[in-house]
Amino acid sequence: MSPTTLPAGPEHGHVTFLGAGPGDPGLLTLRAVEALTNADVLVAGHEVLDVVRVHARSGVAVVDTDTESSSAPVPGTGAPQLTVVDGTSTTAPAPAVRDAAHLVMEAARGGRRVVRAVSGDPGLDAYAAEEMLACARAGVPFEVVPGVAAAVGVPAYAGVPLRDAQGADVRFVDARTASDRCWTEVGASDGTVVVSTTLDSVGAAAGELVAAGRKPDTPMTVTVAGTTTRQRTWTATLGTIAQTLKQAKVLPSPEGGRPVIAVVGERSAAAQRDQLSWFESKPLFGWKVLVPRTKEQAASLSDQLRSYGAVPHEVPTIAVEPPRTPQQMERAVKGLVTGRYEWIAFTSVNAVKAVREKFEEYGLDARAFAGIKVAAVGEQTAKALIAFGVKPDLVPSGEQSAAGLLEDWPPYDPVFDPIDRVFLPRADIATETLVAGLIELGWEVDDVTAYRTVRASPPPAETREAIKGGGFDAVLFTSSSTVRNLVGIAGKPHNVTIIACIGPATAKTAQEHGLRVDVMAPEPSVHKLTEALADFGLKRRAAAVEAGDPVTRPSERRPGARRRRSTT
Repeated sequence: MSPTTLPAGPEHGHVTFLGAGPGDPGLLTLRAVEALTNADVLVAGHEVLDVVRVHARSGVAVVDTDTESSSAPVPGTGAPQLTVVDGTSTTAPAPAVRDAAHLVMEAARGGRRVVRAVSGDPGLDAYAAEEMLACARAGVPFEVVPGVAAAVGVPAYAGVPLRDAQGADVRFVDARTASDRCWTEVGASDGTVVVSTTLDSVGAAAGELVAAGRKPDTPMTVTVAGTTTRQRTWTATLGTIAQTLKQAKVLPSPEGGRPVIAVVGERSAAAQRDQLSWFESKPLFGWKVLVPRTKEQAASLSDQLRSYGAVPHEVPTIAVEPPRTPQQMERAVKGLVTGRYEWIAFTSVNAVKAVREKFEEYGLDARAFAGIKVAAVGEQTAKALIAFGVKPDLVPSGEQSAAGLLEDWPPYDPVFDPIDRVFLPRADIATETLVAGLIELGWEVDDVTAYRTVRASPPPAETREAIKGGGFDAVLFTSSSTVRNLVGIAGKPHNVTIIACIGPATAKTAQEHGLRVDVMAPEPSVHKLTEALADFGLKRRAAAVEAGDPVTRPSERRPGARRRRSTT
């Protein structure tokens, strides 16, 4: 789609200067999320966009202030013109930071709601202050949504409290602009000092504090990429921090200019951090975990992985499509309404989705289930039904599978069951276990193809290389088909990658493809599988700490001989 000018509105719009916090999207305030949801234009630097963009509405114009400008100026203003680059994702070229104020006001003058997002808190951003003054002079209404400042949020995520029960003084210093007088003042204090600096200037900042009077053995922590899953923290002293970073092969580094937060003080650092490092000690902290499921199925699983500190990477291995001939499904849904069935059994979220879509096509809703007993296999299937407005009458009390459902399914009784028929909407590749078991219990079964599963397209080349080259720390296999399809479209995971399977059948398929199974869920549930992987990671971390070894991710292992395939 060719670029088109954003539609004009009233002369003056509105600007929200928004603090995006130090990096974790979970630290955005409720007001920030509300402003992002209603924004017409989003203006931010590249790293900040990664934090806030997920909350912006579809079609928002996104302006990256880190991108060189190539857009034409608006006649008479000299300011770049905001353009919609395509119909959904709307990224407009932007000028250097010094021209961001022109961009913000030009967007607002068109009557649009503009969100200007900055890292940390707007009140601590010099450019944001200049842009606010420009809006005030031009009569453009604006508001400020505070954010979590990096100097406060990062130490909290590093497990470094800034103040103890004795109420020590806390000073904040930006080493990039601090004067000699500033260093002298903080050096004379015995309180905690929080220093905003860069990775290649940490040693110099430590030297300034020592020269100003701080003892060289004063504890010091340095945190890079704070509040994100790339966070790393080093603990040393003012006198040893440069050597500590050098031994950790942090300096010299191409990334030496990355911003860091350093905390200096007798009461703030080393001894307490061992006990208070809650973020970096999460069981799967920083692990890249491959989730080979459909987008809809992967969402809740990815959320759970994030809670353990992992970085989930969703790769669809199957795609869900309607049945080739819809007549069978149409007759079954009509049969639900006319009283043909005593039971309907859902074995997957996709089955619920297929029936719901067919209901909506006919203008029906959950009331059509009145008088029909509903069964569901699995927690997620039950949740999908409840979201539809249907509470299942039967969920397996034990194993969440067809076999588990049959264990609890009542036999047909002509005295109590006026109708002897069950509607079973399923995938085209479903097994016959459930059908055979229901027939054995005396029921008639309408086994209906509600949807088809087909192999998804291969993931991008970068993802395929990461899978085969050991770029992932773990992969979660939730069915035999995910094993077969992932290997088919992307290749076999590298031998250093931890393989986690939902149950024996999936594990057997993984072994047949030459993979060693490291983790297996205690019961066939995606959440139990994720818990089992987290437990594996926790034990692995504890073993490294007990042995005095550095805690590393599986993908950081030194390449060696390929793992032998498990025979158990």
